[in-house]
Amino acid sequence: MHTVSRASTTLVLATGLFASFAALADEPRYNQVSLRAEASKEVARDLMVVTLYTEAQNTDPAKLANEITTSMNKALEKARAVKDVKLSQDSRNSYPIYDNKNQKITGWRERAELRLESANFPALSKLTGELLQDLKMGGMDFAIAPATRKSSEDALLKDAIDAFKARAQLTTEALGGKGYKVVNLNLNSSGYPHPYARGAMMMKASMDAEAAPSPEIEAGTSQVSLSADGTIEVLMP
Repeated sequence: MHTVSRASTTLVLATGLFASFAALADEPRYNQVSLRAEASKEVARDLMVVTLYTEAQNTDPAKLANEITTSMNKALEKARAVKDVKLSQDSRNSYPIYDNKNQKITGWRERAELRLESANFPALSKLTGELLQDLKMGGMDFAIAPATRKSSEDALLKDAIDAFKARAQLTTEALGGKGYKVVNLNLNSSGYPHPYARGAMMMKASMDAEAAPSPEIEAGTSQVSLSADGTIEVLMP
């Protein structure tokens, strides 16, 4: 009988502790306010991205592939000789050409792309002009380099937090509180640049007839933002 009584006491004590912890977990929090603050700045687009391509057709797919490969190898050799330019081969596709009745294959068309990236705008601009003697322009865009974006976001971090604290203090005063504590805080970046308007760029031919044309470039800027989203608990008197 004594053993059963002790077991019952232990069970009651454990149940009581569990109920206490559950009550603490479910205890409502009052005077909580969700806030958002943001800091932003204009950042120069310092990365130039150029896509060039070669395209041809032939009734013999083997000869066509050899022609495309020769053109790309020539461009790659010239591009590798330029410092500060990162290059990669993008998509390469080959597809059949059918007759008017769409029943018989009459030839093949193939296209290969070359992607160039650089923060050295003059070097890439000059290289682009030279490569356009043999290749075609697929597109030219500008972006913020990853390292530049990171440093910009780091610089904005303190500004975003300071803006959040200022808004938290203003909210506390408006509610008549004596202070506040931060319940949670999340920092998020945004402001990826939109594709650059290619219509604003013009291919300007050099006065020297033997020189390759070089594109006039104006990268522009993009707004980088860092937001602080969080919740505060206002401490009332």
